Amino acid sequence: MLLENKKVAIIGGGPGGLTLARLLQLQNVAVTVYERDLNKNARVQGSTLDLHETSGLAAIRKANLLAEFKSNFLPMADKTVITDDQATVFFSDHDTDHQEDFGDAHYRPEIDRGALRKILLESLQSETVVWDSQFLSMEPQNEGWLLNFKNGQSAYADIVIASDGANSKIRPYLTDTKALYSGITMLEGNITESTKTTPNIAALIKGGKVMAFGNTKNILLGQKGNDNLGFYASFKTDEKWASTNGLDYSNIPQVTEWFTTEYPEWSTVWQELFENASSPFIPRPIYYMPLDQNWKTLPNLTMIGDAAHVMPPFAGEGANMAMLDALELSEYLTSDDFNTLEEAISSFETNMRQRAAEATQESLENGEKMHAPDALQTMLAFFS
Repeated sequence: MLLENKKVAIIGGGPGGLTLARLLQLQNVAVTVYERDLNKNARVQGSTLDLHETSGLAAIRKANLLAEFKSNFLPMADKTVITDDQATVFFSDHDTDHQEDFGDAHYRPEIDRGALRKILLESLQSETVVWDSQFLSMEPQNEGWLLNFKNGQSAYADIVIASDGANSKIRPYLTDTKALYSGITMLEGNITESTKTTPNIAALIKGGKVMAFGNTKNILLGQKGNDNLGFYASFKTDEKWASTNGLDYSNIPQVTEWFTTEYPEWSTVWQELFENASSPFIPRPIYYMPLDQNWKTLPNLTMIGDAAHVMPPFAGEGANMAMLDALELSEYLTSDDFNTLEEAISSFETNMRQRAAEATQESLENGEKMHAPDALQTMLAFFS
């Protein structure tokens, strides 16, 4: 096997990185995950993920974790409500019977990000993840790399795999190509104890998700575990909006006032979200990698997930692509079909770039549709 007696370092402990670590350990590969978080509980996890049959769920199956997934996914979280800006419901599938249909190409079960992370972490050998390890730099050493971390530690790896997200510090070691702004920014908020703190919204979302459209703007909501709720105000704006708007994202009344000013046509029912959000809000300009990106393959370095192909969230493909990256890369690196690591990595990267470009194109097109004047009609036609 190409990885025999090799040390593999994965930088980043998100869904892609942890899935890759699990799959490599099943092949008896020596792998270490370096994660910048202080510990497994340090970060508030974002909205739920809907895993797709041929990507996220395929990786879960290959990792022998389907039973754990079934024990932790949110059965009603895939139910969808579509409204206008007045919270008038135009579509809901809550009245349809819920049926678990694992194996069906159109079934997309939802799971809380925290629950998925816990499943993956518990599947790894002890001490696989080295916490509090924020990547700073690396330099060539022998046939691999010497990694340097903010905590003052260093470590050697024969192969480094960047799984450190959209702002990857490792990506520049492979390519100078940078992400492009999509024209859309999302302002993220989170609600705890949503049934009590936002009762009107809780009655609308019913444990699933809500997509509200009006005047080229959106509000997108998703139920999370433990009665928590995540939501996004999504709109077209300048790339620098997040840093130039003068908002204090920890000031709930100020952000609420911003919403009432910028979403003037919208019903006051939506104010319940902003008034009861946990501080702070998080601005998220939406970026994507050029569809024709390319780079020269190295024999000891590659990247997966957002580090390789960050894309808008409007097709639900980001985490799924990352987990599919992990699945395919593990297979390429442990295959007997390649003579060298460089050949295996090159084949993986060629395939990965092509399918990621297709997913990115779909996400961009969906983003335009969702922020168009006729977004409500377009989305109703799609779901019908």
